[in-house]
Amino acid sequence: MSHRVHNFCAGPCTLPLEVLEEAQQEFVDYHGAGMSLIEMSHRAPEYDAVHGEAMRLAREVFGVPDDFAVLFLQGGATLQFSMIPINFLRAGIKGAYVGSGAWATGAFKDAQKYGDAYLAWDGKDEGYMRMPRTDELTLKPDTRYLHVTSNETIGGIRMVEWPAVDVPLIGDMSSDFMSRPIPWEKFDLVYGGVQKNLGPAGAALVFVRKSALTDANTDVGEYLRYQTHVDKDSLFNTPPVFTIYMVGKVLKWMQANGGLEAMESWAAKKAGRLYRVIDDSDGWYSCPVARENRSHMNVVFRLPDEELEKKFLQEADAAGMKNLKGHRSVGGCRASIYNALPMDSVEALAQFMEQFQRDNG
Repeated sequence: MSHRVHNFCAGPCTLPLEVLEEAQQEFVDYHGAGMSLIEMSHRAPEYDAVHGEAMRLAREVFGVPDDFAVLFLQGGATLQFSMIPINFLRAGIKGAYVGSGAWATGAFKDAQKYGDAYLAWDGKDEGYMRMPRTDELTLKPDTRYLHVTSNETIGGIRMVEWPAVDVPLIGDMSSDFMSRPIPWEKFDLVYGGVQKNLGPAGAALVFVRKSALTDANTDVGEYLRYQTHVDKDSLFNTPPVFTIYMVGKVLKWMQANGGLEAMESWAAKKAGRLYRVIDDSDGWYSCPVARENRSHMNVVFRLPDEELEKKFLQEADAAGMKNLKGHRSVGGCRASIYNALPMDSVEALAQFMEQFQRDNG
């Protein structure tokens, strides 16, 4: 490999180089089959082994209890915004949502189309700069679940303390998937698009408590029922085979490199390096997020003015640091530092930021 840039893209994500190279070697002729994996039947024994291994590794790496089913579903996390209320809401039963940012708001708006959904807390008036405390949540009677977004990719905030409530949690963990352990006893369902931390775009990885499906709605289209996919081991229809194949390789890479404990440690180290640059800049760089809720996956920051931000992004791009522009809805800069992004890339950005301030401050 002659040249690899430092890729800070918010999704699709940076993948481990060794995983990409391994897939490259297997792509045209998968294990002597005379065809690529993406050309063969999803019922073929070669793919069956890939599928089973990916599901097993997802459970092992994330420490998923036996009462949860592992599902690979198409439609990304966005389809889950609809599948959750379709399965769990009905007359007299409510769904509560934590309004923590753009993605949480999207989930809430979709839920309102299918049932009685309400905001248990809304951070809009504060600009979505923090997560709520448990004592700020207001839950109504007959609430089936509380939906939380563990990490807001656009706003750069994360949920550090999980809510201590009397209803099960449902968690969208797209942008910090498998970057830290979670308290499974609090959750009935955990989901996320894999393209932000686990693999290429094309699937959502869903963990659903099997006992939670005993009273799920059945009068909906077959694909939209979680039980359909549980019964068929995520083979109800043709699955996104290439995405699942790559996720399996990334999970194997994670396991070989220390698992969740190592991912959590690396995330804190990488994020800490960038936040130190920001905090040591005497306000020249600024992070609008409440310090206690700063994301370890998506570091957002601003410069003194938009002209300097434009110059910063241009020079960073020329120096091989790509995809640092903040989301179009908020502007500024954003460095997404997912599991597979090497510390060398973070160090390169940190040093660039320090030098840019010296040259332009």
